[in-house]
Amino acid sequence: MVNLNTKTQHMLEVIESEVEYTRSMIGRDSLSPQVMKAMSNVPRDKFVPDDLKIVAFDNGPLPIGHGQTISQPYIVALMTDLLDLKPEHIVLEVGTGSGYQTAILSQLCQQVYSLEVIAPLSEAAALRLKELGYHNIEVRVGNGYQGWPEHAPYDAIIVTAAAAYIPEALKEQLKPGGKMVIPVGLPHMYQELMLLEKDLQGDIKITTILGVAFVPLVDIPDNEHPDQG
Repeated sequence: MVNLNTKTQHMLEVIESEVEYTRSMIGRDSLSPQVMKAMSNVPRDKFVPDDLKIVAFDNGPLPIGHGQTISQPYIVALMTDLLDLKPEHIVLEVGTGSGYQTAILSQLCQQVYSLEVIAPLSEAAALRLKELGYHNIEVRVGNGYQGWPEHAPYDAIIVTAAAAYIPEALKEQLKPGGKMVIPVGLPHMYQELMLLEKDLQGDIKITTILGVAFVPLVDIPDNEHPDQG
């Protein structure tokens, strides 16, 4: 039987291979050692349903219920690397999902605030992260298009579902000098992973990284917003 260390090592090797294959698009030949260490440290199998644990370390997305998925390891690593996180950074994550990306981020920054629009997913992720010993994370139910203004501005923002457009609220909540990674596009159509960089004057530069496929980021009408708690 293949042990978890072997599966994790294989996952890291596949990520490195994917980086090599896409380097002309992503503008880098490798991901930072800190990101790769975080990918190694977080037990991916703890963030997928029991019947999928056997394929948890494969380089593909997996369903986690409620029509949502856990992203493939390469995309998780790439999006994390694009943020260029520092230990003192405060990060907003839009789309908690199972909490896997959240846990990766928590290894690299001071604090993660994570929003999830689907209450059962949010509650399960919060419990899972607590049980696994991640303490620099706060999770709540909320509309990702509106962000989490109470803790803004953020050094980095990561969106883990495809937005129909780049939300103005998230642009506003990004700190000058900060970076945001977000997939943009409509469901079942071409989507692009974008990197937004806000300079110290507040001007935003947008770079398209590569084509991706994400579940849609759900927007909720104002009169249907979940309790913001």
